[in-house]
Formats: sequence, structure tokens, C-alpha cells
Amino acid sequence: QVQLVESGGGLVQAGDSLVLSCAASGGTISNYVMAWFRQAPGKERDIVATINWTTSSTYYADSVKGRFTISRDNAKNQVYLRMNDLKPEDTAVYYCAAQPRMSTRQADYWGQGTQVTVSS
Repeated sequence: QVQLVESGGGLVQAGDSLVLSCAASGGTISNYVMAWFRQAPGKERDIVATINWTTSSTYYADSVKGRFTISRDNAKNQVYLRMNDLKPEDTAVYYCAAQPRMSTRQADYWGQGTQVTVSS
């Protein structure tokens, strides 16, 4: 059983930067692809980025390419999402997830989410 706890959300202004963290525990974390999803009010949950724990290969949604960076710290079992040049449309609840393989929709484990609000 993998537990995921996100932190780092908040209220920022357009153009600001923010770093989200996800602390992973339990299970064998290296077996999973780690992902960040987001869900804006009234919208479906969408993939943001993924990173393979072992190979470090990454995937980014087109909407965040060039602005967001996903990374992981194996020693700390932490996954990060650095978000630069934030826009109001980035406002959403951001979820950390663990996937058995890269997927834009599914995950085996989810965190509780952290709110990111970007004001214009």
C-alpha cells in the first residue's frame, strides 16, 4: 500500500512560481511511475506530468511544456513539480499519483490533493 502526501500549494499571482512536493511511503516506490494530475472546478482530472522512478523518463501535457518540471529524489522518496510562469488557467487541485505504467488517466494510488490558485 503506497501513501502519497502532497504539499506546497497556495495562492499566487500570474507569472509567479511554485513547487509542489509529494512524499511517498509504503510499498516499493521504484516499481511505479509517479504522476501529477490536476482538476479544475467543473472539469475532469487531467494529466500534468509523469516521471519514471527508475529511468527518469518524463511526460508533460502540452499545456505545461516549457513551464513545469517534474523531478524526484530517490533518497527522500519525494516527487516534485516545479511550476513557473503560472497562469490563471493553472488554477486547480493538484494530485500526486502512483501508476504501474505511464497513463494519462489511471493510477493505483492517489494523494489527497493540494490547491493551487493563480490570480490574474
